[in-house]
Amino acid sequence: MAGSAELTPRLTVMSDIHLTRSGPPETVLNAEPAEALAALEAALSSDNPRDGVSAVVAQWPTFLAAWAELGNHARDVVEAYAAYRVGYHRGLDRLRANGWRGSGYVRWEHPTNKGFLTALHGLATSARAINETDEADRCDIFLKQLDPAWPPTD
Repeated sequence: MAGSAELTPRLTVMSDIHLTRSGPPETVLNAEPAEALAALEAALSSDNPRDGVSAVVAQWPTFLAAWAELGNHARDVVEAYAAYRVGYHRGLDRLRANGWRGSGYVRWEHPTNKGFLTALHGLATSARAINETDEADRCDIFLKQLDPAWPPTD
């Protein structure tokens, strides 16, 4: 039938749809308690930062920067991988609690987001070190999706 193609609705690819004028939503994590920040600072300046940071995460298990620092001070790459992975998963929980729905920006420019992004970057690095390349690649892509300016310059 001539002209019937004009009556058929055009299917739109989802990537063509922009629901906001400014792009994806942005999530900024809430600040850590002042005493947790002070405890982490003290642990990092102590003679035994790893044990000090471990005590901080035991007291504040949702403190993402502390998990990232535990990974930074790990005894080996497997221990680092485990700490970064916990920080990453705790971070996903915190992001969801702050309104993140699985997409949108989580930018480095916001100091409260740095613990999560550091843990995710550490997870990528340690995953690559233990030949978990699929996970490392997923983490690298996720970092760029969360903050298109990744990696940070500071």
